[in-house]
Amino acid sequence: MTLHKEGYKTIALTALVLALLNIIVFKFLCCCCCILCWTFGGVSLFLWMFIISFFRIPNRKYTIDENLIIAPCDGKVVVIEETFDEEYFKAKVLQVSIFMSPANVHVNRNPISGEVVYNQYHKGKYLVAWNPKSSTDNERHSVVIRKGSKEILVKQIAGAVARRIMNYTKLGQQVKQTEELGFIKFGSRVDLLLPLGTKINAKLNETVKGGVSVIANL
Repeated sequence: MTLHKEGYKTIALTALVLALLNIIVFKFLCCCCCILCWTFGGVSLFLWMFIISFFRIPNRKYTIDENLIIAPCDGKVVVIEETFDEEYFKAKVLQVSIFMSPANVHVNRNPISGEVVYNQYHKGKYLVAWNPKSSTDNERHSVVIRKGSKEILVKQIAGAVARRIMNYTKLGQQVKQTEELGFIKFGSRVDLLLPLGTKINAKLNETVKGGVSVIANL
């Protein structure tokens, strides 16, 4: 396991703040309430380890197959439905939404290889990620990857807690399946918009792994 570059500053800042708080607590309360001090120290350590877990990159064997659409993130499949896309396709599409909890790995990965033909950031609200309106109303970053005659849209969506979306793709860039597309700090969700008729392999409420689990056939 390694740590993602997006976490270096957050982990260091958290460690500094917790260290200063513990110094203050132990200095002024150690004599009168030793149990409280050690409890505070234990909670601080747990919090710091939890912050570190946000930015972990576990060792995995990624699924590479040009005929498959691979999960762009870790999480739970919360939506599989037909919807109308007003942003890019201007037509009906299949939507697969994956909810990322604070405990999930937060790296986002390219579900297919191909060319980035659309790349757009949208300001928006910070509704809870499981709210259906979060797909269109929340802060988000949309990327369309084209492979041959097929195009799929990957939408990184901010939530009530996750308010920082990082996207590493550029218009015209050739991307490779399972390589990093971006990062969403502290959870939220990722939507996949797929052409009608796409064979979906994932199931509702299924827990998937980014870069590993098969979502659909391309």
